[in-house]
Amino acid sequence: MKTLGIDLAADPKRTAAAIIEWRDGQARLVHLSLGVTDETVVELFRDSDVTGIDCPLGWPAPFLSFLLGHSREEPGAVLCHDGLAGRRELAYRTSDRFVTGRTGLIPLSVSADRLAHPAMRCAVIQAKIARACGVQPRDGTGHLVEVYPAASLKIWGISARRYKGRGTPESEVRNNILGQLTAAAPWLDLDTYRDQRPPRTIYSIPSSHH
Repeated sequence: MKTLGIDLAADPKRTAAAIIEWRDGQARLVHLSLGVTDETVVELFRDSDVTGIDCPLGWPAPFLSFLLGHSREEPGAVLCHDGLAGRRELAYRTSDRFVTGRTGLIPLSVSADRLAHPAMRCAVIQAKIARACGVQPRDGTGHLVEVYPAASLKIWGISARRYKGRGTPESEVRNNILGQLTAAAPWLDLDTYRDQRPPRTIYSIPSSHH
């Protein structure tokens, strides 16, 4: 089994892909790349058993109704979200509230925060996947799933505060996370890419992989 992970950014130059191959009780990192285009994501998806994307796969249903009501000049559809509580329904999905209840973390809002641009690209990628491979459910029951690394790390008991950024402190935090992860999962083999930055080539997968 091969699992693809996509760290999605609005800009393909900042989008990364990693592939884990599962075999005989072991998991091995077999591909790592940076500068991943939409077309590469679709190609990697086609060659994968499961794909996890670190990006919202959709928007809150009330938010879509709110926008539709606004565009149609239907006051009722807009006014039903008047006030702070109403706006929370526009900002956070049911899945976001579940994550908060389970972990205490508050995900960024796909409709009100900086996630909007990556989410727009993600919607286009989903459409391209649908055209090439068929429509994928967004509820985690299919081959495409939404992932939230910060929540996963917290559930796994791995300390992971302030790991994003290009500075030395952030790099040290990421190295610490990697150490905790490999200690907790000795069956995970990252040796091939442990000391490498993601290459700026795309889709150079060894013949044995997803």
